[in-house]
Amino acid sequence: MRRREFLKSSAVAGLAGSAVGREVDFPGREAKRVGLIGCGWYGKCDLLRLIQVAPVKVVSLCDVDKSMLAKAAEIVSTRQASHKVPRTYADYREMIKEKDLDLVLIATPDHWHALPMIAAVEAGMDVWVQKPISIDVAEGQAMVAAARKHGRVVQVGTQRRSTPHLIEARDQIIKTGKLGKVASVDICCYYHMRANTNPPDSAPPDSLDYEMWTGPAPMRPYNSLVHPRGWRAFMEYGNGIIGDMCIHMLDMTRWMLELGWPRRVSSEGGILVQKASKANISDTQTATFDFGDVLVNWEHRTWGRAADVDYPWSAIFYGDKGTLKASVNGYDFIPEGSGKPIHREVTYEYDQYPEDRTEPDLERHVASAIRGQMKDFLGAIASRGRPVADIEEGYISTTSCILANHSMKLGRSLAWDPVAGKVVGDDEANRLLTRPYRAPWVHPAGKGTV
Repeated sequence: MRRREFLKSSAVAGLAGSAVGREVDFPGREAKRVGLIGCGWYGKCDLLRLIQVAPVKVVSLCDVDKSMLAKAAEIVSTRQASHKVPRTYADYREMIKEKDLDLVLIATPDHWHALPMIAAVEAGMDVWVQKPISIDVAEGQAMVAAARKHGRVVQVGTQRRSTPHLIEARDQIIKTGKLGKVASVDICCYYHMRANTNPPDSAPPDSLDYEMWTGPAPMRPYNSLVHPRGWRAFMEYGNGIIGDMCIHMLDMTRWMLELGWPRRVSSEGGILVQKASKANISDTQTATFDFGDVLVNWEHRTWGRAADVDYPWSAIFYGDKGTLKASVNGYDFIPEGSGKPIHREVTYEYDQYPEDRTEPDLERHVASAIRGQMKDFLGAIASRGRPVADIEEGYISTTSCILANHSMKLGRSLAWDPVAGKVVGDDEANRLLTRPYRAPWVHPAGKGTV
């Protein structure tokens, strides 16, 4: 991958717009009171970017790992203007019950997205929820319904929609017709990111409430692969690499080409090479999302070499006038014939945000995109409009990826009816749209939650 860090070019700077400057100004409005549920890696990344761009007050933090929670409280106290240490909670329900928050960020493992999000909007809070929005399709439907019923703004962490160089690629390459007719898009991830060790099961660390961490998911014996950050290796807590990485590229493609629902999804794959690990997610998978006059083709391999070493996690748009390669690190436009190629790289903002240079675990090439997504979120809260990654857009992209996994499991393509919210003519596939919840937790598609 290209990871040369340089300040934004003038072309990208002009398109970055709201991503420039230290704060979003809301004249006559008090600083938003913020809570975070899930204080691990991306929870802190998201919250600290929000602190950078708006005069928020971080009131509350929640996590089931006491050590992780304490570390987050410490860093937040050093970064927010008041230097106050936020209140801490082990149970999100206790935090939300205080009803003293304007907005809540949710960055838990995927199986814990739906219930906190729904509880927060029911309590009158606006929500930022990480992708994918849900562990199953019915959760996503309940989340959209709750957001609409309670009139809350819900932004999804698919921050490709706020990435400066990708905004430029959409506006200056695709929308101006430089690609011509786009009928095929290849999206991919070739990162060697699947857990491939096989440690023995063990007792959970003393700092972790593993019962609460597991929540509505099936109870597995604790294993060091799971926590922290390794839970994506298990289908019990997520939807594999297609649910983790494909959703970003599929959502980006839908946004750039203004696509809605795929009419049909098909997928094949499995664990073909890396068979020794406890991990139960696929190491190889292809999927086709049929949008009618556009086919979007996904592939991931957690082994072997990337098809294009400069674009190992990317989307490649094929048009009859040119090709666009797009990733988190930049883009390349290659015209057909004698036109001039265009190359851009990722925007860094170290001049405005020098703390990005030293913040532990920050994906520095993504920081400007998170800030842009946060500013869009705050703008939507102020206007009570729809944000760029509205919960319904997150539902479409999440559901499409979940359907790909169901297609792979069932061995057949699935036609989707977005109005009915069901697979067409396939009772077996429709039974997969709702995962069983572990008692006493109640699925939001049922009557209430615990």
